Amino acid sequence: MRRFTRFFTQVAVVGCLFGAAGAGAAESDVVTTSPDGKISIEFALRDSATTPSAPFYRVRAGEQTVLDWSHLGVVLADGLLGETVEVVNVSRGNVHDAFTQFPGKRSHVVMEASETSITLREAAAPRRSWTLVMRAANDGVAFRYHFPKWDGTDELTIANEPTQFSLPAKSHAYIVPLKGYARAYEAIYEDMQASALPTDKLIGPPLLFHLPGGKWAAVTEADLTEYAGMYLSARRDTPNVVEGRLSPLPSDAAVAVRAPLPHQSPWRVVMVGDTAGRMVESDLVLALNRPCAIADTSWIKPGKTTFPWWNAFYLENVDFKPGLNDATMKHYIDFCAANGIPYHSLDGIKNEAWYGGKIRPYGGADITAGGPDLDLPEVLRYAKEKGVRLRFWMHWAAAEKHMERAFPLYKQWGVEGVMLDFMNRDDQEMNRFLEKAARLAAENHLTLTLHGVSKPTGIERTFPNVMNHEAAANLEYNKFLKTGCDVRHQLIVPFARMLAGPLDFHEGSFRAVPPQVFKPRYIAPEVIGTPTRNLAMYVAYQNHLPMICDWPEAYKDKAALAALVQIPDTWDDTQVVAEQVGEAFAVVRRHGDDYHLGAMTGPKAHDYTIPLTFLGQGTYNAELWTDDAESSPPMKMRHQKATASDTLKIKTLPGGGIYGKFTPEK
Repeated sequence: MRRFTRFFTQVAVVGCLFGAAGAGAAESDVVTTSPDGKISIEFALRDSATTPSAPFYRVRAGEQTVLDWSHLGVVLADGLLGETVEVVNVSRGNVHDAFTQFPGKRSHVVMEASETSITLREAAAPRRSWTLVMRAANDGVAFRYHFPKWDGTDELTIANEPTQFSLPAKSHAYIVPLKGYARAYEAIYEDMQASALPTDKLIGPPLLFHLPGGKWAAVTEADLTEYAGMYLSARRDTPNVVEGRLSPLPSDAAVAVRAPLPHQSPWRVVMVGDTAGRMVESDLVLALNRPCAIADTSWIKPGKTTFPWWNAFYLENVDFKPGLNDATMKHYIDFCAANGIPYHSLDGIKNEAWYGGKIRPYGGADITAGGPDLDLPEVLRYAKEKGVRLRFWMHWAAAEKHMERAFPLYKQWGVEGVMLDFMNRDDQEMNRFLEKAARLAAENHLTLTLHGVSKPTGIERTFPNVMNHEAAANLEYNKFLKTGCDVRHQLIVPFARMLAGPLDFHEGSFRAVPPQVFKPRYIAPEVIGTPTRNLAMYVAYQNHLPMICDWPEAYKDKAALAALVQIPDTWDDTQVVAEQVGEAFAVVRRHGDDYHLGAMTGPKAHDYTIPLTFLGQGTYNAELWTDDAESSPPMKMRHQKATASDTLKIKTLPGGGIYGKFTPEK
């Protein structure tokens, strides 16, 4: 078991250094190997089924194939770029990139990689050239296309990018199946042999797969800037092969990307780990993004927020009608102030927005004024008096219409941040809007949470005010779905979806029931599993602005609320200590000198044996919350002493969990 490394020195961003070794060489077979020598990406010109001398790549980890030979390709408006190509130049170098990340799963990030730039040229007219950049790091590989200026045109028009990913035979895949481009990333995970991947649906990255030799890998993308989001599609004619599909522009389904030249694609990322947990620890997607664009980030404050929409504004023992009104908001603000919860969210009820009018379709309502029963200035005044800051949820189209005027006002009012919802797209135009919103929010000291959105691609490095993406079927589905958000799905999420970045999940209810008695309901829905599981979720999932989504009275006499509130929302280091995809997940995260353990269990009970070697020297005071079938609710807390030489042995109930806090003894 590896000990965490503490970083005490100041860290700065170091630019990529490109050496000249190999410049000018015209190699046709090019291997780029990770600094530790264990992972490689190989480029070669090979004959395809239809074309000689076509560009291919493969990925290997030692002697094991991660991706077999896969065709590289970009389709322009006039057809495939370079059906037959030649290598013009190869240059090699090394990348060292070190930076601080706040908030994050790790405060100090270092990327070491080998990099090769391969300049290609069409063998036939118009003989356009482009560069393939390949990187190999110790936790995976990445590659992207660079398009220079071409004679006779200043604009790049891409119809599609059918880059292939050829999974080894007998790989086992975990997927988010999607029926089309224009929808949220919210489907229950399915798993199957790679040869059985559906050909009638799109697959939303990250695509997680278990290799027949034992290693794990995942395909996703990073640095999605002025480009269309990539989906994957299984080929009908070639088992085990998926290829890229770019989200088309809403105004022109034949075009995915329009951009001035020069331009570049996002990174196509292949993460690799001896275990799935090693990939959860990886910062590869984050590190492949542009450096932080915000000069001063001191105003960014991760923290927890209420979210009344989840419980449908249900309240008990109050003398007013709950809803989008002053009394309800003040009731929640009082709850926050009394329990150390920093933020309260104004959202919506049914199809009515806090700013008045329908949520969908958006009808033009002003997002700087409350609806008919909501005196926004009074609620803002009351929140400030109580030391609680407000967050504003809204339809993305409302932000698009009003944010240039509204965001500066929000800053004046002391609003903490904004949640945008219902994008349900990641075409180039939508991705451009989201970056514009992130930049404008940062300029006005507002954080941003994104719901109804596709997977993250590392934008939180460039704009750390982007706290979370949803992009997963989560506990809101306990309101609608017959089976709810089942516990097995919840145990695939950290190994697949969370590889892409921070995750919002409608957390916080302790009203937990076993799967066999669960029934969905829109008002005051229940959660599946045990209360301890839902406490542990605040550590298990990387969520920098998590919800406390139940109504205030639901937490009355719940000692676990105090434990929940004090769990940090950003981390200095992260280590997975137990794992079984779909069945068990335990992670330890460090915040300062304290360590927090979060473990979640799938449909079956699980025996956890966790050596505490992650602890530092000396004795720690441990606060442990565990399942207890004999208690009501079925959870208990105990204190004990702990050292790095101890081993924790705890059995969870089906759908159960463990939360532990380890504090150095003074």
